[in-house]
Amino acid sequence: MARVIGGALVLLALACEGAAPNHSDAQSTAATAPRTQTNATLNTTRRTAITEAVARVAPAVVTVQTETVERAQPDVFDWFFGQQRERRGAGIGSGFIVRNDGVIVTNQHVVAGATSISVMLRDGATYPARKLGEDELNDLAVLKISAKDLPVAPLGNSNDVVIGEWAIAIGNPYGFVLGNTEPSVTAGVISATGRNLTARSEGGGVYLDMIQTDASINPGNSGGPLANATGEVIAVNSSIYSPSGGSVGLGFAIPINRARRVVEDLLEHGRVRRPYIGEKLRQVNSSNPRDALSAGVIVSEVVTGSPADNAGLQPNDRIVSVGGRPVRNVFQWEAERLNQRVGDRVPLVVERGGQSVTLNVVIGDLPEVSATRVTVLSQIELVTLTPTIREDRGIRAARGALVVNVADRVRGEIGLAPGDVIVQVNSTPVSKAADVERAVSYYSSRNMQMRLFIERQGFVYTTDFFTVTR
Repeated sequence: MARVIGGALVLLALACEGAAPNHSDAQSTAATAPRTQTNATLNTTRRTAITEAVARVAPAVVTVQTETVERAQPDVFDWFFGQQRERRGAGIGSGFIVRNDGVIVTNQHVVAGATSISVMLRDGATYPARKLGEDELNDLAVLKISAKDLPVAPLGNSNDVVIGEWAIAIGNPYGFVLGNTEPSVTAGVISATGRNLTARSEGGGVYLDMIQTDASINPGNSGGPLANATGEVIAVNSSIYSPSGGSVGLGFAIPINRARRVVEDLLEHGRVRRPYIGEKLRQVNSSNPRDALSAGVIVSEVVTGSPADNAGLQPNDRIVSVGGRPVRNVFQWEAERLNQRVGDRVPLVVERGGQSVTLNVVIGDLPEVSATRVTVLSQIELVTLTPTIREDRGIRAARGALVVNVADRVRGEIGLAPGDVIVQVNSTPVSKAADVERAVSYYSSRNMQMRLFIERQGFVYTTDFFTVTR
């Protein structure tokens, strides 16, 4: 690309040099014709795969604006005069239109906690938006505005992504600081696929099976599209890995195939249907990162009557592939689970007693009735992670809540143990022990499934459960 642009600049300079002011009329006429031809050549030269891709996708990119209103703690004077104080906050992100009647995809963390949402189109037109649904585990949300005949972003196939191909990130970094409603475009390549991100992300969460790109993604780009050179959206920009808070060329995006599944679930069922198999895995007891990456996926327990049980999965089976894709560690296994649909018939290849066995599992919906239910807050003792505790215990997480004590029943049912560090509940990052209590209270009051992300001996694991309020 640099060479093409450089060549175009040389052609332009040569055209200007040909237009000498002191020539005769005939000479001027002769000089004019080549310049017109040169300009046509310049225009053709400057139209590249990237410019064509941007022309296809950019019209469907929108700015998502949010407002939050919180009740502030009144001081003595407010209380005396019967006044209440409110604290207002504003947020901004990106999104893209996936249906011409105003259905928009963005990140869940862009609209989390918003009391009002508005969407601004590329031409500056602004609409109030309502949230059709959200999926915190996958950091995706679906919005709706009342408009018709809107431009739609073409969706591609994230399973066909090739490492090294062009990647184009489109969004609204830093909102309207740049002065207009046109989205920004950055270009790079696909750096990797299947990445698992557990810290220092701008989105603030734990992400699995992400597409990595070196196209610059900055605050405000969240929720915008990542496109390929043919102008198809292959992922949803979601987070960056950065020691400084700015882009350092490590951007991560949610594969569009997973986003498409979430959107379809929210539109058709009003909720995201959680793929359920019914297995529990053996956890690695090592502080060496290489051990977790090479330990394999070994079944420790199978829930009676679950899809895994019906398919014949057994304790001590080592799962080596899912749907034809190899899995070598728990991260890859969790990523594959995210990509499954309820009702899919998925072949599992396992090693059992030195032999290879193929099992067919029919993915089920998460059974709320039989899922693990625990009374968490009265049976877990937590303390806020401090720098001293981090250094003393060799904990990698910068923030979180350390499990000091846990009831045997909770330990047996969800696998939580003393020494674990809770770093996230669903999509809510944990900075202190009180964050866990608030998050658990919030999700349990809405009868929502919870997924704990915990660090244990340097690795991040997950466990799912429901709560019982008493």
